[in-house]
Amino acid sequence: MTAFRVDDYRRLVVKVGSSLLIGADGHVDRAWLSGLCEDIAGLHRGDHEVLIVSSGAIAIGSTVLGINKRRAKLEDLQAAAAAGQVQLAHAYREALAAHGVTTAQVLLTPEDTENRRRFLNARGTLGRLIDRDVVPVINENDTVATEEIRYGDNDRLAARVAQLVMADALVLLSDVDGLYTADPASDGGADHIAEVTAITEEILGMAGETRSDIGSGGMATKVQAARIATHAGCATVIASGVVERPLTVLSGGGRCTLFRAPATPAAARKQWLAGVLEVRGELRLDDGAVNALRGGNSLLPVGVVEAVGNFRRGDVVTLVDAAGNELGRGLAEYSYEEAVQLAGRRSENIEEVLGYRGRSVMVHRDELVIFESDS
Repeated sequence: MTAFRVDDYRRLVVKVGSSLLIGADGHVDRAWLSGLCEDIAGLHRGDHEVLIVSSGAIAIGSTVLGINKRRAKLEDLQAAAAAGQVQLAHAYREALAAHGVTTAQVLLTPEDTENRRRFLNARGTLGRLIDRDVVPVINENDTVATEEIRYGDNDRLAARVAQLVMADALVLLSDVDGLYTADPASDGGADHIAEVTAITEEILGMAGETRSDIGSGGMATKVQAARIATHAGCATVIASGVVERPLTVLSGGGRCTLFRAPATPAAARKQWLAGVLEVRGELRLDDGAVNALRGGNSLLPVGVVEAVGNFRRGDVVTLVDAAGNELGRGLAEYSYEEAVQLAGRRSENIEEVLGYRGRSVMVHRDELVIFESDS
């Protein structure tokens, strides 16, 4: 059996499915949520950073509004999401406030994780909440999502969130205790898989479909989520949440399937940046900025001598020294036009130059890779 200790990971995304959170009466199972939040509060006190991705809004709202999910139109489900999201957020706020933990509601759409500029905005918001010791409770914004433009399940949303915040681990709580060689509900000879080091076509083929009338995901979506997260350097675990204190049980040796990541989140991010083929521009730096970047710092506007190209915020730009040697690459926090105005200026003067309060860095240290020096 592979041991997965939650304590070994500093930044975690915990995904909660509707089938765990919603009771038979269509409302939040307060007793179960209390146990989960006690676990999360304990991690929070132990200097861990926890984000929750929770399903349940549509299920709750359908009960409140008397909507039959199986016969409902898209507009009905969007209305149910609007009604249910209020109660869902309130339930988490109450359960975590009992342990002195502050929560914040964040609703995302696929564009928030797929569009580079919106990706950076969402990352900035979540990062600031984490810095302020807040536990974000995240859900898909089902009130505006359509069948064509939506995640469709919160497993993949959770994986995108893990990618977004460079989480160390993604915990997918489910009504089963991991991946099996076949559906254990219909095949008594199915074997449990404790650890996966590579998500192959064979592994994907082992995943079955959802059996729950409440949720929209199944084992297939969880394995797909694991593939997204591990590719971003985030270890992923599928574990049973059908217990009173699921994270405590998991850390105590509870059975699960661990999908190992081939690299850390930071290494995976930098590998992606180094391999990007489409570079939109160039920032030429002074010697002080070069030294600062080699020391692990962000690039400030004052260290930029010149901006070249036609890039927008979120595009990949090359960083070069005074001699024109490529130092590294990063994601621009400002467009070319803005970078031209800010080059050589101090961060405290950004509002004066642009007319609005912008970000203090030109390229954040988490969004850049510095190449090895030949010297």
